[in-house]
Amino acid sequence: MSSRRRTLTLPSWLPVDAYILALVGTVVLAALLPARGTVADVAGGASTGAVALLFLLYGARLSTAEVLDGLKHWRLHLTVLACTFLVFPLLGLASGGLVPYVLTPELQAGFLFLCLVPSTIQSSITFTSIARGNVPAAICAGSFSSLTGIFLTPLLAALLLGSAGGGFSADSLLEIVLQLLVPFLAGQLLRRWVGGFLTRHRKVLALVDRGSILLVVHTAFSEGMVAGIWSQVTPARLGALLAAEAVLLAVMLALTWHGARRLGFGREDRIAIQFAGSKKSLAAGLPMASVLFGAQASLAVLPLMLFHQMQLMVCAVIAKRRSRDPEAPEERPQHREPVPTAAR
Repeated sequence: MSSRRRTLTLPSWLPVDAYILALVGTVVLAALLPARGTVADVAGGASTGAVALLFLLYGARLSTAEVLDGLKHWRLHLTVLACTFLVFPLLGLASGGLVPYVLTPELQAGFLFLCLVPSTIQSSITFTSIARGNVPAAICAGSFSSLTGIFLTPLLAALLLGSAGGGFSADSLLEIVLQLLVPFLAGQLLRRWVGGFLTRHRKVLALVDRGSILLVVHTAFSEGMVAGIWSQVTPARLGALLAAEAVLLAVMLALTWHGARRLGFGREDRIAIQFAGSKKSLAAGLPMASVLFGAQASLAVLPLMLFHQMQLMVCAVIAKRRSRDPEAPEERPQHREPVPTAAR
């Protein structure tokens, strides 16, 4: 037997990539060496600047004209938005019945926040493509969700989380506007001049994206360690949280697939709805949580981080199976919606 055959590799359907490992390593680093004192102040300022840069880049990459062009498939996009910002929040509110026997109030607040953040873009596109679904629809649906989430997620958090969101007030709303919305709008205004540069340097900018998220994670988890709030998370509570998230994901995957069928969507559109309507964006949710929850952000983002990895693993398996579906056409139809070139 050759050495090549003896080499152990991860299954192709198991998307545990270097970024996930980096996130885990960042959490471990924050647990062992949390930022304190002056270092914490510097890290907090850097995290604030990184979040602003992140949303400026989001705004500069998202073409308003291309998004408006995607409105031609408005029924599908409204379905995805309803799943993301209506059905998910209702299920998040229902999780209040799990307190205090299954989840602590803090973990339930994070669970509810997870249900408020927008959908993903890149993974929705990837899985839709693997499953031979409507890729242009997945691109536009993810873009609409991300754009809507910048406005709607903070408002839903103010309405549904209340004091659990760190004491949502006029000051915190102003902070969100200055740290998230203003940079995003600035990016939209600058797109005319920097759009081409961003398109040519996507790999470098992806590192900026991920580096910013890692900095936010380290800052949030450091604050949690210093405040001692991690003593509230026992192995039993963590297991209960994972079980609750598994149920949430299963319900949304079933609802988006069978509900889309009842609404009269074809197979390719149902695939796009399932993958775009059942997932949540870690990249968009983490910066928002750092603003909304303050020192409690580490517990608030824990459910989102766990759900992120769970959705990748489960959706990867589903996408592979859908690609082998005998109903899947061997060739794509010639008539398609235009694919936005700048979507992420």
